[in-house]
Amino acid sequence: MYRKTILLIFLSVIFISAKSQNIILGRPTDSSITLSILFGETSEFIVEYGTSAGIYQFNSVSFQANANIPEEIDLISLNANTRYFYRVKYKSPIASFYNFTPEYTFSTQKAKGNGFTFTIEADEHLYDKKGIPSIYNLCLKNQAKDKPDFMISLGDIFGDDHNPNTITASDLDELHKYYRPYLGSICHSVPFYVCLGNHEGENDFYKLKTPPNNLSINATLARKYYYPNPFPNNFYTGNTEVEPYGVGLPENYYAWNWGDALFIVLDVYRDQCDTSAKPKNWEWSLGLPQYNWLKNTLENSQAKYKFVFAHHIRGQGRGGITNAKLFEWGGYEANGTSYTFASNRPNFAKPIHQLFIDNGVNIFFQGHDHVFAHEVLDGITYQAVPMPSDSTYQIGKLANADAYTSDTLDGTGHIRVSVSAQEVKVDYVRAYLPADTLNGLHKNGEVAFSYTVHAKNTNISESFKDVPSIYPNPAKDNLTIQCNSTIIEWNIFSLFGEKILTGKDKNINTEFLANGVYILKIKLDNLAYFKKVIIQN
Repeated sequence: MYRKTILLIFLSVIFISAKSQNIILGRPTDSSITLSILFGETSEFIVEYGTSAGIYQFNSVSFQANANIPEEIDLISLNANTRYFYRVKYKSPIASFYNFTPEYTFSTQKAKGNGFTFTIEADEHLYDKKGIPSIYNLCLKNQAKDKPDFMISLGDIFGDDHNPNTITASDLDELHKYYRPYLGSICHSVPFYVCLGNHEGENDFYKLKTPPNNLSINATLARKYYYPNPFPNNFYTGNTEVEPYGVGLPENYYAWNWGDALFIVLDVYRDQCDTSAKPKNWEWSLGLPQYNWLKNTLENSQAKYKFVFAHHIRGQGRGGITNAKLFEWGGYEANGTSYTFASNRPNFAKPIHQLFIDNGVNIFFQGHDHVFAHEVLDGITYQAVPMPSDSTYQIGKLANADAYTSDTLDGTGHIRVSVSAQEVKVDYVRAYLPADTLNGLHKNGEVAFSYTVHAKNTNISESFKDVPSIYPNPAKDNLTIQCNSTIIEWNIFSLFGEKILTGKDKNINTEFLANGVYILKIKLDNLAYFKKVIIQN
């Protein structure tokens, strides 16, 4: 996979068959977007786009996409708080006339005070047949009707860790590619975010087994190959650890602001989390680097609303607020009365749940249990997200409802969250197959449960955020870091994660670097920023 840069659009292109094509949006920011298209044959294509339906003021240059090979194109000058309309025209290199996709749309980052909607699904499980494609397609169509600015999946999308010691890179490639047609049915106009689940297998336990040929590394490479997730830059923060074996930045946890809300997506399986395949109690940890990033992100946020997402509290087990009181998340032992956080986590400031309380988190969303459950602990909503693909409507209710304390419902569907300046409204939108609506008791798209939450006063003072910039880029002999803060350290890495140079000065001598693309990590105080550097001597 390689990247090309043009003005205004970030486009990744893949194709499955000569007659099928799909586009998946990702990494939306205030000034860029990622389109991921899929052709089944070598094709030439041009992207046409503009700010009015049917009127395309701009177009990219012509590109050639090889069959089934992802392309990524950085586009950087979109207008913030703006809806765009686009289409792709494409043809075989030997054809005379272009074909056109339908017109699609997306929005750049909403400004504060502007309302918007996003949707959440979890535990698709098509790979192990718990999930059924027919009802999953209905759930996706229901989400498209909501016209969300983006959607988030809370994991157990791709799988499969059921045969972790024998699964191959080719197997994982197929598992990740399999979801492209499903997601592509709506994600041409709904940017898609991945939150990792336990069945993705991207954890530390598997990562250490016979590297680089193991489940964790191969799954990460396949996910990044097909589904661009955020990495730290001027818009997103997240995991700054550059991993070897071609992984680079793993794109596994990240945060961003949209309108009046802060979004934080956690990875409860990677980054010093898993010491075994299924760690329990104090054996599990979010990992000190991710914990410190979470703490810093919450404490420095001025957002009116704060949402946190993870596949599950503490990575394993079942339930919501009962888990939130225990071990690293809550500080107590299993008996619920012995508080041993300080001795078990001497380098952590406070339990995760207490971080949420002190910094005004409104809702924590999780999957894993395949059931809808709504609970509140210390003013924080703990929301379990149901499956979007259960044709029995009962898998999670029968297996895991007893792990929750209130508002537990069966069914299949998604969560719709509508954010306004006044409040946040959360709806459980059910999906029903046509045959299951004939008795008149239910209908597809009905709302089974709704509630609202409001902003909290956390008395956090306004703080200045110094975001570094670099110039010139491409660079030849020298590269300069421009920022007001003192640089703690910078490192230049190859795309394979090899550290090439390190230092602290704002001026970097690059004359000895070979031509190519590198990653520059800049550490300022408790934050780290990543920049892509191109060397052209």
